[in-house]
Amino acid sequence: MTETKSVGYWGSVWKKLKKDKLAMTALVIILILFGTAIFQNFLAGNKPIVLKYDNEYYFPVLFRYNEFFGTDFKKLDIKLKQGDFAIFPPVRYSPTENDLLSVLTPPSKEHLFGTDDRGRDVLSRMIHGARISLSIGFVAVGIAAIIGILLGGIAGYYGGSVDFIVSRLFEVMMTFPVFFLILTILAFRDPSIYNIMIVIGATSWTGIARLIRAQFLQLRQFDYVDAAVALGGNDWRVMTKHMLPNSLAPVLVDISFGIAGAILVESGLSFLGFGVPPPEPSWGDILSQSQRYVDFAWWLVLFPGAAIFVTVTSFNLLGEGFRNAIDPKFLGSE
Repeated sequence: MTETKSVGYWGSVWKKLKKDKLAMTALVIILILFGTAIFQNFLAGNKPIVLKYDNEYYFPVLFRYNEFFGTDFKKLDIKLKQGDFAIFPPVRYSPTENDLLSVLTPPSKEHLFGTDDRGRDVLSRMIHGARISLSIGFVAVGIAAIIGILLGGIAGYYGGSVDFIVSRLFEVMMTFPVFFLILTILAFRDPSIYNIMIVIGATSWTGIARLIRAQFLQLRQFDYVDAAVALGGNDWRVMTKHMLPNSLAPVLVDISFGIAGAILVESGLSFLGFGVPPPEPSWGDILSQSQRYVDFAWWLVLFPGAAIFVTVTSFNLLGEGFRNAIDPKFLGSE
């Protein structure tokens, strides 16, 4: 007889997730966004990717050669001699490069997504803004996950008075409108991407904490946890090695939704002027410029708005698909 190899729990989850076409489409979009964020300098910028000059090869995107070429490569084509060449990114504009002769120009062959009120190429700013949005989403949710897992695990493992005190802390945090709390904190802090990450993460951990607490309260009654304690395992080891791995599945679903929420919050903050300080590109900052020119500069509304919508929707669809995949009713069906 041929033995059927068990795929395990996560293998079953992946098998079910692959059947969800919406979730897999969302995953492909997210991977494309990740690729855009990682290779942003190879996709948009005014520095050559590869430069051959005087029989020497240079890589200005990866390394600085200010002593040879300075910082302005716009007139590099004039300096090239016979046999030299330069390969530029597909979008040959820096996200911070101003051109006052091309202010608020609509989409064209030269500027595919048009320009903003300072003549900056919108497509270049969109590409570089992807890293800002994804970084804020993942780092902020990472901070929230650390706080939530720590407090939720302590409350669920120890129970009793410890659970009562920590649970009251959850409830106090949940009474504050998160967005207004973030605005209040940022009003007393210098605007920076790091402060935004910390503030969003420090105010968004209650959902993860409640999930971990519920999981730990349930797992604390299992025999294998009692056996680990009886064998001399300390509390930290029992929580991290035996209980936490069996509690992460629903938390990963909440993390996926949390990333979408953090990106949306950052976009809202940038739209209100509390986000990433200029000249750093941000989707919300591009969208905020449309307030003054919404009557005719439709591209400042359409492209960043569509990017925010697609990104948030993709993370939500992936989270929804993952939640369905870890549901025992779905895991048990073929």
